[in-house]
Amino acid sequence: MSDAPETPLEVIAEPLTPAAFAPFGDVLEATGAPDRIINRGLCGRFHDRARLDFEGGRAGISIFQAEPRALPYLCDLIERHPEGSQAFVPMTADPFLVIVAPDAGGRPGAPRAFLTDGAQAINLHRGTWHGVLTPLAAPGLFAVIDRIGPGANLEEVTLAPPILIRARG
Repeated sequence: MSDAPETPLEVIAEPLTPAAFAPFGDVLEATGAPDRIINRGLCGRFHDRARLDFEGGRAGISIFQAEPRALPYLCDLIERHPEGSQAFVPMTADPFLVIVAPDAGGRPGAPRAFLTDGAQAINLHRGTWHGVLTPLAAPGLFAVIDRIGPGANLEEVTLAPPILIRARG
């Protein structure tokens, strides 16, 4: 057995689009015409954009402040929440990195990485494998809507080899 570190799996981050992200969750953005006009015509409502899904708990809103990272980024930890969806809504207009993977028999499958455009949020479906919160600029502030309740709602996997995420071009 060699003591040499394992070569990371390389993944190129792609732009976040609703179609590409659909297997993992919802993209929250104000694109196209609003579903409703409210407040005497002064506000467009983009209605019901996320499939919130909680088992045995309730929805809660927390504030997360994460250290900013840079690309290329080495990801060695992935997690999922089997009892509830989890939405990340940035509190600044800065892009952030989203790392996801399909389930492969109870373990993370082939990873994908997405870059938001600074005007997008995400909602991860219940049980979706994902990397940790990865802002690309300070202050890394997010409102997080997720399940609050009893029970173990976190599974973590250390990746060996890790994933090296690079920007396109």
